[in-house]
Amino acid sequence: MPSTEDVLRLTIGALMRLTSERQTDLADGIGLSQTQISRKQAGTAAWSLTDVDRLSAHYGIPVPDLLAGVDRAVHCLPVRRRAPAPGAAQLTISP
Repeated sequence: MPSTEDVLRLTIGALMRLTSERQTDLADGIGLSQTQISRKQAGTAAWSLTDVDRLSAHYGIPVPDLLAGVDRAVHCLPVRRRAPAPGAAQLTISP
């Protein structure tokens, strides 16, 4: 069974992909450096409870849902935070 830290790293990775955020975007959003985000996501530094509170506010997901895993967090992510689907703005022109 994965640790809470592992689940949080996977969840944050999924949320970053779903919102099209880079580590620098997340770092700016929660008041850390890109290097700190990189270390936390690599598992060489731990996410603190303060970080979890900031992640919760940043993504608009309650802390329990953020810690419940990828599926729950993705389900709770507000629609306004999701990146547009690739190709969503393209028009199909028929000959």
